[in-house]
Amino acid sequence: MAEAARRSRTGTAAALETHPWTGISAAELPVLESIQKRVLWLSTQMVHHANSVRPNVDGLKVGGHQASSASIVSIFTALWFAYLRSGDRVAPKPHGSPAFHGIQYLLGNLDRSLLPRLRDFHGLQSYPSQTKDPGPVHFSLGSMGFGATVPAFAALLSKYSEAHFGAPGGRRFVSVVGDAELDEGSIWEAVAEEQIGTLGNVLWIVDLNRQSLDRVIPGIRAGQLQEMFRANNWHVLEAKYGRKLQAAFARPGGDALRRAIDEMSNQQYQALIRLDGGEIRDRLAHVPNGDAVARFLRPYADADLADLVGDLGGHDLGELTRKFAEAERHTTSPTVLFAYTVKGWGLPFAGEPMNHSAQLTQQQMDDLRVKLGIPADDLWAGFAPDTPEAELIQRAAGRLTEDEPDTRKLVPATAIPSTVNTRFQDRMSTQEAFGRVMTDLAPLAGVGDRILTMSADVAVSTNLGGWVNRVGVFHATSQEEVPLPGPRLLRWQPGPAGQHIELGISEMNLFTLLGQAGVSAELIGQHLLPIGTVYDPFICRGLDAIVHALYSGSKFIIVATPSGITLSPEGGAHQSTVTPGLGIELPGMRPYEPAFARELEWCLLEALRLCCDRENGLATYLRLSTKPVDQALIEPALRRLGEEQLRADVLAGGYRLVDWRDYAGDLDSADLVHIATVGTIVPEAIEAARRLRAEGVPTNVLNLTSAGRLFDEYAGSRRQVIRTGRGGADLGQLGRLIPPDERRAPIVTVLDGSSHALAFLGSAIGTRVVPLGVDAFGQSGSMPDLYREYGVDADHIVNAALLALEEAR
Repeated sequence: MAEAARRSRTGTAAALETHPWTGISAAELPVLESIQKRVLWLSTQMVHHANSVRPNVDGLKVGGHQASSASIVSIFTALWFAYLRSGDRVAPKPHGSPAFHGIQYLLGNLDRSLLPRLRDFHGLQSYPSQTKDPGPVHFSLGSMGFGATVPAFAALLSKYSEAHFGAPGGRRFVSVVGDAELDEGSIWEAVAEEQIGTLGNVLWIVDLNRQSLDRVIPGIRAGQLQEMFRANNWHVLEAKYGRKLQAAFARPGGDALRRAIDEMSNQQYQALIRLDGGEIRDRLAHVPNGDAVARFLRPYADADLADLVGDLGGHDLGELTRKFAEAERHTTSPTVLFAYTVKGWGLPFAGEPMNHSAQLTQQQMDDLRVKLGIPADDLWAGFAPDTPEAELIQRAAGRLTEDEPDTRKLVPATAIPSTVNTRFQDRMSTQEAFGRVMTDLAPLAGVGDRILTMSADVAVSTNLGGWVNRVGVFHATSQEEVPLPGPRLLRWQPGPAGQHIELGISEMNLFTLLGQAGVSAELIGQHLLPIGTVYDPFICRGLDAIVHALYSGSKFIIVATPSGITLSPEGGAHQSTVTPGLGIELPGMRPYEPAFARELEWCLLEALRLCCDRENGLATYLRLSTKPVDQALIEPALRRLGEEQLRADVLAGGYRLVDWRDYAGDLDSADLVHIATVGTIVPEAIEAARRLRAEGVPTNVLNLTSAGRLFDEYAGSRRQVIRTGRGGADLGQLGRLIPPDERRAPIVTVLDGSSHALAFLGSAIGTRVVPLGVDAFGQSGSMPDLYREYGVDADHIVNAALLALEEAR
């Protein structure tokens, strides 16, 4: 046994010495283990302090995950102190965030005063946050799946930046995820994405502790999961057993023990590692081929058996660094490392099925402090400067903070012109206008080369064909062109020079990539102006990824088209209704729904400007349509306001498309009614206003290009008054649209979407509202049939206006 153990240690040392990038020699492994113990203590103490020491003002459980932090403490220690280097980007397992914060403290990136403030107001967030946590947090985490998928798509953008801008290569994108997290379907959507399978700069580490929140995961799933990765061109590694077990397996008869452990279900193994030595011996004697296992274990004392059978590779620092070296050598495809661990490792409830939210008692904390050698008078202690631990930490900190050449080239907002002078037809849709503007943006100096478009197999059907023909399709490697018969209207030859990324049909992948492109300046030092196109109803399929991107502070452009029941032949499955409300309600994103081509051009250019403003910018949602609209309908407003003022009003959220005063004659202002409309319903609103004027009813048509911006101004002014007692009743652009002398007039709101989206206008102005919209699932039919069925045609608008006037009297 001793000789086998010696051979195992020698092999590990040789592997480490062959890969000096680890910065760790075999002789330093005990030092690394000492650091690991300190990280285990700090993570456990942070959760304990937050829940049991810090005053609790509201009586709610603070929470935190001592068991999950313990599960990954070895992986984190090996990563930060023996593997990672400057430029690498890492997504730590979210439930292990206390361990991550403890490591940042030891590295000098986190002030000691923040350690007692886990989950505290303006303290450390429950899960790592790019926008709310101090220190080097590369990815915002918390929602399951993103810790894996987000770095993978960031890695694709890193390859894109290398190809286009000569950005430094060598960045590695590392994720640590739990095995239960692999149940999240979005992970497999990303794994199946063909371009991800080509990235050699991606490493996923699976914390395989066999537990989820509520249970031990049934069966033996690791083999199945590994085959799923291999089927998608991933390089698969295992850190299954530690050096003690490896040495035991190498002894004569050790294969019987290995088979016994390998063939156990997760539940059986979890139960085994919680037994004492004698019970372990008895349990193993009754497995298939138990006699051979019993004979093999005779030389081992009962006191040694628990440590032996629980010796897993995910807690063996030497084994982990050896596997990291293997991953480093593989550069042609992504690598996934299955690291076998014990949830709650090193803590009294290690391996307990229900330990996910369990916390140590004060007595258990005291015992753990003594066991780990923590001074009683300094519970947040690091290491003294002259210790081997401090020296190793300093070396790691230096490696992680080596100066990187600053190759950033931020596009200033002033580089975006007010117009690109796109030529539009007399009658056209906003979707078609988008395609034309995109084609004219390509040659724009200092801007066109920074635009990156992407779609989930809908580039052509969202009118990106002209853009793609100009700039090409991106692929990290050159693809062989296969000649096809017949005429070709689209140049589709993927290669490193392209500026459009075409993904498979996965909106989660699309919005995950789009979100990372929107933080590319901060993440990889290359400023991209990302535009993603999608069918509007399928925004909901990727909504979680949109929310994650916005929470991360990302600045991007979603072009969603076609939309609403206006897409009449496609039926209810393709007709969006709730998306206008989402555009208003999502923080960090400005929605625009233009009706005219000229408005679309202005809104798209404004969206690019918002992407350029890295401090105060926003993401943008453009809701477009395939409905051809007569462009002459905007001309009266253009003549009345002038182009500069009209553009300013469009970007501010809306303008008077029809002003009743232009047609006043002998109309009585006491009968005034406002029609507030959006996008595709503008022609119907204009027709309704014409009919109402013919009936003697003065009517304004308010074209609300951004209901979200109007609402934000209204709500923001009210919040200021409520919080400070200062400020007035300024309603911003909405107040300019409806001045005080017209605020008694009722409003009819109408849009191709849920009617509630514009219903706030009544409370903002203080008047009666009759809301019209699509509040039921759509169906196939002609556009006039559907507008009439769902009550958004001119007839319904007229009747709603007359009803509003009658009720207002």
